[in-house]
Formats: sequence, C-alpha cells, structure tokens
Amino acid sequence: MDYLSLIKQPISAELDDFISLFNQSLSHDNGLLAQVLMHIRQRGGKRMRPILILLMAKNFGCVSSVTQHAAVGLELLHTASLVHDDVVDESSERRGQASVNALYDNKVSVLVGDFILSTALLYVSKTHSEVIVRRLSELGRTLSDGEILQLTNIQKEAISETAYYEIIKRKTAALFESCAAIGAESAGASDDDVEAARLFGQNLGIIFQIRDDIFDYYDSKEIGKPTGNDMLEGKLTLPVIYALKSTGNAEMMTLARKVKAREVKQSEINQLVAFTKESGGIEYAEQQMWKFHAACMQFIDEKVGDSTIKAALKAYLDFVIERKS
Repeated sequence: MDYLSLIKQPISAELDDFISLFNQSLSHDNGLLAQVLMHIRQRGGKRMRPILILLMAKNFGCVSSVTQHAAVGLELLHTASLVHDDVVDESSERRGQASVNALYDNKVSVLVGDFILSTALLYVSKTHSEVIVRRLSELGRTLSDGEILQLTNIQKEAISETAYYEIIKRKTAALFESCAAIGAESAGASDDDVEAARLFGQNLGIIFQIRDDIFDYYDSKEIGKPTGNDMLEGKLTLPVIYALKSTGNAEMMTLARKVKAREVKQSEINQLVAFTKESGGIEYAEQQMWKFHAACMQFIDEKVGDSTIKAALKAYLDFVIERKS
C-alpha cells in the first residue's frame, strides 16, 4: 500500500507551501554556509513531523501562516539537533548521505547547527504565539535532556524498562508530541483537544522508537546500520531488556553489563542479539507497539471527523508501525 500518498492527500498543497518555506529558511549568501545548507536541504527526508503538524491543524481547523511558521521552526530545531547529534555520535552518514561533520569538520557542524537553531527561533517567533514559542523552547530542552539522560543511563548498572521509556519519551516521542500539540494549537483547538493531540503524538513517537529499536536486531542495507549497533554504543533497548528480565539468564546479564561498560566484543553482541530473538524479545516489543497503536486509534476514532484526514492519520500510524527503514 502507498501509505505516503494517503498521508499527504488532505494537505498536498499545504505541504508544498511548507517545503518552499523550509527551503527558503535554509538558504544563505555566504559561500561555505550556503554549501552546507544546500547539502542539508538535499537530504530532504519524508517530512513526517511537519506533515503531522499540518494534519493536526487541518483536523482542528485550517492550516494558517501560524501553522506553517511553527512547522518550519520545529523542523529546523529537529534538523539542528541531528547535525549536533552526528558530532556527538561521530556519525559519518545521515539518511544515506555523508554527514556534515564527515564532509567538513566538527567545528563547521557545530556552528551550522547553531545557525539552524537560531533560524528555528526566528521562524517560530513569526507565529506571534507565546504558547507555541514556549512549546518549541521546551522541546529543545527536552531533546537535550533525553540525550544526557541516555548518557547517564549507560553509566548506571541497573537495566530497567522504566528508564528505557523515560529516555525515548524525551529523545523521540517529544518531537511527535510537540508536532501534534502545536498543529492543534495553531488551529485554535480547545485545551482538551490540544492535550488529546499531544498524547496521540507521544504514543505515535513511542511506536516509532520501538520500531527503530527492533531494526537493530536485523542486518539490512535498507536500514543502513549493522546489527547490534545500539549495543556497540552502550544502549540496551526494549527487546533485550525484556529477554534479560524474563529469563534471568546470568551469562547474558554479564554480557549486557559489558555493553553498558562499552567493553563488549562484536561476537558477544551477536550472542545477545540471538538470545533476545530466542527469548521472545522481538515479539514482546511488537506487542507493546500494538498497545500504543490502540491508544492512537482511540484518538482518531474520537477526535477526527473528516474521512480523508482520518484515512491519512491511520495510514500515518500504519506507516510508522510497518516501515522497513
């Protein structure tokens, strides 16, 4: 099924306007800066987060200039965070293309990330909405908090499903949460509807991250990272956390502690991956995804009236849960 066409159908004109405004925001006359910004623009992506803002705005009213400037501000904030993340993670690729730090260097990456972040603030100020400006500012703080929480969690000996959810709510779900809430807010939705939209976005973001984490247990060129890459970085995700807790396997727990200590070998990661699959870790993570899916469907059934927007949000949800990369 062509989920993306279904998702974009109710907002195709508005999405074109967004892309035009976003590309304009990432343009500059300065030679080096212009080059780097063009490289970032060419990465494009599916624009899933701004699409969510536009769909929510249209569901609760209409897509206005407030919606568009908020969407550009949020996508710029997200883009800046990715540029900075590549420096922190020493990543050489982003969406199948060379990362900014690989093409240029860390100094250029940090400065360009700062430029994009400042541009995000400029665009969100054009909404003239104190609530939206505050939401975007809180999002920036939450994303940084999530990254730092993940670093401190790696250093802790405890292995906890609660800690896993705390991290992904800040690192990934916060973005979807803000998109849904800001979209509703920009259309003048009631406080109750904005809160319902926010929770929908949070549940959607949790599904997105669990699906992403499941990818790490399979080797695929489509996904673009080797099996066990998260473990190589010291991260233990939901499938292996469940497998460890449900079996109490002491040998595997020792390997998991080596993952957190960043002292693990690839052969040991392969053992942990195989153990996770054999112990039902993947099935458990998928069950959890479907629980959050049910909560998202309740929002769509109760809060979405227009049939094309309903179909688009269902397709969005199906795309997130069934995607292959």
